[in-house]
Amino acid sequence: MLKRIEYPATGDVLYTGTAGNGLRIRLLPKKGFSGFYAVFATDYGGTYRRFTLDGVLHETPAGVAHYLEHKMFDLPDGDNALTLLSRNGADPNAFTSSDVTAYYFHCTDHFEDSLRLLLHFVSTPYFTEETVQKEQGIIGQEIHMGEDNPGTANYYSLLGLLYRHHPIREKVIGSIESIARITADTLYSCHAAFYRPCNMVLALAGDVDPDAVMRIVSEELPAQESSIPVVHFDEEEDLLPISARAELRMPVSAPQFLIGAKFSPAERGPALLRQQLVSSLAMRLLAGPSSPLYNRLYESGILNRNFDADTDFSRGIAHIIIGGESKVPETVFAELLAEADRIGREGFDPVLFERAKKAGIGGALRSMEDFDDVCVSLALDEFEGYCYLDYPSVMASVTKEECEAFLRDAYVSERLAMSVVQA
Repeated sequence: MLKRIEYPATGDVLYTGTAGNGLRIRLLPKKGFSGFYAVFATDYGGTYRRFTLDGVLHETPAGVAHYLEHKMFDLPDGDNALTLLSRNGADPNAFTSSDVTAYYFHCTDHFEDSLRLLLHFVSTPYFTEETVQKEQGIIGQEIHMGEDNPGTANYYSLLGLLYRHHPIREKVIGSIESIARITADTLYSCHAAFYRPCNMVLALAGDVDPDAVMRIVSEELPAQESSIPVVHFDEEEDLLPISARAELRMPVSAPQFLIGAKFSPAERGPALLRQQLVSSLAMRLLAGPSSPLYNRLYESGILNRNFDADTDFSRGIAHIIIGGESKVPETVFAELLAEADRIGREGFDPVLFERAKKAGIGGALRSMEDFDDVCVSLALDEFEGYCYLDYPSVMASVTKEECEAFLRDAYVSERLAMSVVQA
């Protein structure tokens, strides 16, 4: 039975509950809409390299979660789930992040048939050594493309400056060396560990009957609940970078820079949602497109429109990341630090703060018009212990003092690192 929860801030109603096998279900009814959306996600991403299940420790190469995502579309009878879903009128896809692997589709007809197929292929692993080896070449090409991309290379260069132990410093896709160690047995073991209904979320939106969804889940997935893997991230990280500066040489039209700093994430649940919104708003106020600093540096020609400032969260870690293009990245670094110091003394301008907060609320409300994004967010946020539909109301309650306190604590010189790509 699904529980009905109303969200007055957005006018939405969410049906939420847990099936007998532990699968968490989030259903957003949209009466009269022709489109249907479904996301089937597992709490398993690229950083989940070491884990214990039923008392047994497993250690896996980098890239297994992404590799598994690629191979899950193969079915034992020789069919491919992408082809079958497309033939059924659905538009399917999948992605793997540091924390999550998600499979999803959008359709206007035959929703229940497509939902059955989604649940079936994600829960039915089929690998052979021949098909696994063939995939190595395909993923190897992706790896080489990433190595040739200055933005990707610079991003992982910065993470290498910030993190000494955490697997976030390694590419989700893995390396040529690591994927060569992946076998069919590796994929079967990781699927058995993480692709359990009790470790997964099903999120849906559209003119959907909740009872029909529960019936399909009971018919397509295992009935029994099982244990959940315990993931290990080795030693804890301190808040200081390993090194403050790195430089790469690649063909770029202008130097690209990324500035980062670690900070301690809040505990899973509403506190984590609040910290994400506070930190993101603080970065917008420090260096966002409407900030005095950005406009001054843009008008002087130090920065161009390719500039962004935000925060990233992964399981157990969090960091600021500010990046863009500039002929004088060291000047940008110094200006950002000076502006953070000034705000630490004087605080944010109250008018600019209210404007930025309203923009954040408006952005959240606009994003909720895209049901694809809503479904993905409902699934991913469930793993973090909060609900995406709470974003606008929580953002509305964020205070200027919270944002100032975050900036004073996190954006300090000894925590900062910068990676630069030069031609």
